This record gives sequence, C-alpha cells and structure tokens, in this order.
Amino acid sequence: MNIEPFSWDRAEAIAGKFDGKFLICVKTTGIYCLPSCRVRPPKAENVFLVKTEDEAKAAGFRACKRCRPDLFYRGEDENIALFEGLTARVRSAPHDFPGLPALAKACGVSQTKLADLFRAHAHLTPAVWLRRERVHGAAQGLLESSEKVVDIGFASGFESESVFHRQFLALMRMTPGAYRALSGAQVWLLHLPPGYRAQEILAYHGRDPESLCERVDGKRLFKALMTPDGPAVLEMALENEGAWCRVHAANRLNLHSMAALHRASLRMLGLTSDVATFETRARQNGKVASLIAPRRGLRVPLIATNFDALCWAIVGQQINVKFAASLRREILDLAGIPAEGGMRAHPDPARVADLDPKLLAARRFSRQKIDYLIGAAREVAEARLDVEGLTAGSARAAEKKLTAIRGIGTWTARYVLLRGGFGDSAPVGDAALAAALQRMHGLEERPNAEQAEHLMRDFSPHRSLATTHLWASLKEAA
Repeated sequence: MNIEPFSWDRAEAIAGKFDGKFLICVKTTGIYCLPSCRVRPPKAENVFLVKTEDEAKAAGFRACKRCRPDLFYRGEDENIALFEGLTARVRSAPHDFPGLPALAKACGVSQTKLADLFRAHAHLTPAVWLRRERVHGAAQGLLESSEKVVDIGFASGFESESVFHRQFLALMRMTPGAYRALSGAQVWLLHLPPGYRAQEILAYHGRDPESLCERVDGKRLFKALMTPDGPAVLEMALENEGAWCRVHAANRLNLHSMAALHRASLRMLGLTSDVATFETRARQNGKVASLIAPRRGLRVPLIATNFDALCWAIVGQQINVKFAASLRREILDLAGIPAEGGMRAHPDPARVADLDPKLLAARRFSRQKIDYLIGAAREVAEARLDVEGLTAGSARAAEKKLTAIRGIGTWTARYVLLRGGFGDSAPVGDAALAAALQRMHGLEERPNAEQAEHLMRDFSPHRSLATTHLWASLKEAA
C-alpha cells in the first residue's frame, strides 16, 4: 500500500475521513483498527497498513474492541446501539442515574469515552443531555399525574427542589407549576433569555410572505399546526417581558395537544440553542470571534415538526428559497388542513403520500422531486421512519435512516437534523454555506462538500449554530 504509517493528518483520520480506505494493524497488541480509532497511537515501527479486513485477519490480527472495525465493515455501529440502549434506560428510570459516573458505568466505558459518545450521537455533553432528559421526564409527569410538583422533581432525578425549578425554567422557559397549568390554558408566557434576538427568528419564519402556514405581523408570529385534537393556530407575541403564546382553535385542546404546541413554540423561537457555550468558545478563535461579533445572541430557529422540515428540505433541493417557497405553497394548497383565520396547517405524511403526481407536475414540480417527496412521505406514513422521533435519539442513526431513503443525501438529511434540533449538524453541499466559508477564509474558489466538511470541523460541537451565523453573514454582505 502506498500510504506510509502516520503520514496522514491525524485529525482527519479521527474524524473518519480514511475509514474504509485502509486498516491499521498493531504488531504489539495483535489487533487491527480503523484510522479513526481514538486509542493512543502506537509507534510507527509497530504498525503496518492493509487495504481490507480479510488481509488483517489473514495476517492473524483480531478486531479492536474500541473502534470495532468488524462492525464498521458489516455496516453496523456498536455505538449507536450503546447510546440508544442507555437512552431507553435513563428514560425509564431517571432516578437510577444520579450523575455521570452512573452513566459511564451503565455503558461500561470511561467518562472520556462517554463524552465522545454523547458528542457524536446527542451533540451534547453527557451532563447537559442528562439534565434535558430529567426535565422532559418531569414535564411528562407534571401533565399526566396529580403528584406534588416537588415529588415529580425528585422522581425525575433532581437532587433538590431549587435545582429542579432552576433547570426546568432554563429548558422549558416556564416554571414547573406554570407548565402543569398548560392543560387548561389558552395563553402562556415563555421567559426569554437576556439579549434575545427576535429579528432573525421572525425573518426566518416570515421568509415566505405569502405562506398560509406561517405569518409574521410586526413582532407577532403565527403558525398553523395539526394537534391530536385538530388544527390550531399558535400565536407568539415577542414582547419585553417574554413571548406570550396564545392558541386559536375551534375545539378545546387536551394536555397532549398543549404539550405539542408548547414544544413547537420552543423550537420555532430558537429556545433550544446552546448559545452561551458556543460564544464562550468562539473567543478562543479570532476568525470565529469576528464572525459572530455582529450578532451575538443569534439562535437557530427550528421548524415546528420534523416532517415539515423534511418536506421543506426535499422541496428545496438544488433550487433557490423563493422557488422552494412557491412549491411548498402548492403542497399547502393541495393538501393543507384549514385552520383558524384562513391559515392552513402543513399536511400530515398520509396526505402528502396520497398527493396526485399529475397535480404536482402541473404545479411546476419536477418528476424527480415528486418521486422523492411522495416516497419519503410514504416511509413516514407507513411507519418505516419515525421522523418525529429522530431528534430524540442518535444523530448518526438519524442521518443513516434519512440517507437510506431514495432522494435524500447528506445535505437534505443534515438540514432536517439542523432544523430539528441537533446542535452539531453542518449541511455540507449547501451553496450558501460554501459561499460564506469562502468569504470567511478568503479562499480563491468556493469549497466543495468535502472541503466544507473539513472547514466546519473548527466549529464542532456547535456546527448548527455556526451554520446559522455563516448564512447570516452572507446576507449581511449582500
């Protein structure tokens, strides 16, 4: 083989760039590893490289138990199973996991490996992820049981009442008591963080002024949504004291519908972004600090549902935003559900799957786009893809599931993950992202997808927020 030991860039190897191209055989241990293996690198004289797994086995080497090249070559990922198994255990018994040592012990790994696992699959640190799971578990208990608020906090794994209230407010933007009152409310207040920037949030959701699914009026944002109790319009008024959310619906909504609307309000207002950590880290890199300086406090506005995000991404493939918005309006016109005030909620997967291809073709959809849109909708409608559950699990598993569907590539999958709430998703292949990277780094040519992937690694584990800054910087320069 032409590649000499350790002549490649180790950072690129750890990122997985060379996985599948060669294997590292370590003479002193008798194992073979993927180039991305994070074990301490052996001395150059103690390794040799082979092209295939069969060559490694024929030479008497066995698979590394940490990077699991045997699973890689079978198309499996042991870490996905490890992460998703741990997720299920924590959600079923959060009080059994008082801290990070308990998480690491349950996985059978070190805390360093645990951090790597969560960075790759949750795009969060283990501590932040555990806090989020406790809050979500408590939120469910608040709506579905009559137990005392403090008892629900303890049952969810919080060590004290004050910690429970503080962390619940930070994530859900309201107190536990106010959240419980959602089950009979039509109005609620979300506490906005200091320095909250409303202009970019409103601009994103108002990017199509003709849409009947979203509408922006001054500092008020309206979104038509389907709930378990029927269509509703969620109004979000951004004021000095916070975001006042009001529900407009013909029917009274039950607690599950109210919880879904609260979740949609958090997503659409970008209140799930980890802005402070990103901006603190950015100070250590001059270029990044310069990039974000004009818009500190910027957040990632999410799309209310993952299926809406999936449809938008497919419709928007390789066309400009204006044309994509016009095609989306055609979907709403053909299959959208009428809601209050003349608005229309985005159709569910079954309604999109049942769209007549001839009608779509008559409304400027290409044959390929029709095929991809209806095919993806069928995957969801027929329960082969749990699109709404994607962002509650592993990011890597989510990307694999999405890209396994015909017509969905890396850009489409990562756009869905970015707008669905994962914090470290860079939709490489995006023309605007490439143009922004070219401008930021003063490059002579626009980077291709592989080069953009490399450049975006500087922003990890906050590539979603960095992407939003880069897009914004390009608009400001226009």
